[in-house]
Amino acid sequence: MSTKWMREHGLLLANAGLFLVFFSGMILTGAANYSQEQQAHGEAAVSVFEFLATGEFVEATFENWESEFLQMAMYVVLTVFLFQKGSSESKPVGKDSPQDEDPRQAAIKKATPWPVKRGGAVLKIYEHSLSILLFLLFLASFTAHALGGAAAYNEEQQSHGEAGISVLQYVGTSRFWFESFQNWQSEFLAVAVLVGASVYLREKGSPESKPVAEPHYETGT
Repeated sequence: MSTKWMREHGLLLANAGLFLVFFSGMILTGAANYSQEQQAHGEAAVSVFEFLATGEFVEATFENWESEFLQMAMYVVLTVFLFQKGSSESKPVGKDSPQDEDPRQAAIKKATPWPVKRGGAVLKIYEHSLSILLFLLFLASFTAHALGGAAAYNEEQQSHGEAGISVLQYVGTSRFWFESFQNWQSEFLAVAVLVGASVYLREKGSPESKPVAEPHYETGT
């Protein structure tokens, strides 16, 4: 792996590395916390690998992933149609944007993505492939959250000598939606703060910020 390649992909590598660090920390501390709760109820502690198979782990992981992918999917779609004057996160208001150009009218080059060269239904899907991927990841995480949450809920029910419920029944509980809404609201709050703050505040060198000397009313980058 060359230095040049690492420089060209540094943003992805750094975020992937941070994900692995924090995800590992979540697993280790989660396993320890789960074992403490088990022992407090007179049950055996679990190993880290055993913890990965519990509803507790699955639920905790995917209820967070679900909110992240929903936020990103909605943000990608909303920025197609909505604007925020003065924000670096918005397309210019009332002006043409490169993102709105029709790929069917683009000059075909050697490096042009193959779906653009192919055209037809393939291009139609490719035009929206980013939001499609994010919504699919959201739906997969939402489903895994429901499965893991139902398993964790039934473990608790069993420990209290009560009957378990199905996944569909669990999705109808206030607990499931509380877990979802508490994550969703925080994601959209963070986006709203970024969109609004980027009108007036700057971060030199970041593409998420306008140039430092740019007037507040200038929209986009």
